[in-house]
Formats: sequence, structure tokens, C-alpha cells
Amino acid sequence: MSETTLIRPDKVRAYLATVYRLGHSDQDIALTIGVRSEPLAALFTCRNLDCGAFLTACNPRGTIQPDAANNLAHVQLTEKIQELGLESIEGSSCAEGSDWPPEKSVFALGLSLEPAKALGGQFDQDAIVWVGSDAVAQLILLR
Repeated sequence: MSETTLIRPDKVRAYLATVYRLGHSDQDIALTIGVRSEPLAALFTCRNLDCGAFLTACNPRGTIQPDAANNLAHVQLTEKIQELGLESIEGSSCAEGSDWPPEKSVFALGLSLEPAKALGGQFDQDAIVWVGSDAVAQLILLR
């Protein structure tokens, strides 16, 4: 995570406290920043992958948007991931103990760091979550 950022410290703390979920079932993979995910490591091994990115297009710069705007942005994000020829897993993110609404998200399998940062920037996001071969979720600040 970058030492210098334009993002307010309280927002960074919220991003760090967020649970990033891959899937919508009782077999979700939950990512926590700085913690290795054994289920994700197993998925990487099974799919012969070494990275992925958890992305959202909702609520640019952490500013609540209407549902219609968020839904459209989510569709556009999933289309961009498909254009890259990557598989994705639908998910959501939600800060524990907060009033912030869950955000539609995707985990793009095999998306390396620089393209992931570029996608996050295209959707004016404060941050993305990137996971390398160690299966440890990293918060990557974009501003």
C-alpha cells in the first residue's frame, strides 16, 4: 500500500476493514487485506493462475451513486473484463460494522497488477484489491 495518498485516512481504514467476497453462496471466498486466503490459493492452483484482482465500478471515489448508475457501471466493468478474455467471479464488498451499502464487484482471474490498476482508474476508484501468487489480498491505492 502506498505511503502517500490523497484518500482520507478514515476511508483508507474503511477499505482495510472491508470484507471482499467472491461469490454469492455459502461457499464464498472472503478476502481480508493482508491475510492469505487458502481457498483462493487452491483456486489459483486448480486454474493454474498466479494473480487476480477484486474490482468494483460502483460509487466512484467513495461517493454514493444511485443504484441505476452503479448497475450500469458494473455492467461496463464486466464487459471490459470479458474484452480482456478473462473469467471473473461476481462478488460484493462491505465494510464490517458500517452503514456503507454492499457494492457489486468482480474478481478478475489472472488480471495482473498494472492492468488492474488501469481498470480501477477507468472507473474512478480510490483503490483496488490485488492478489498475487501468495494469495494475500493487498489494498492498492490509486490516488
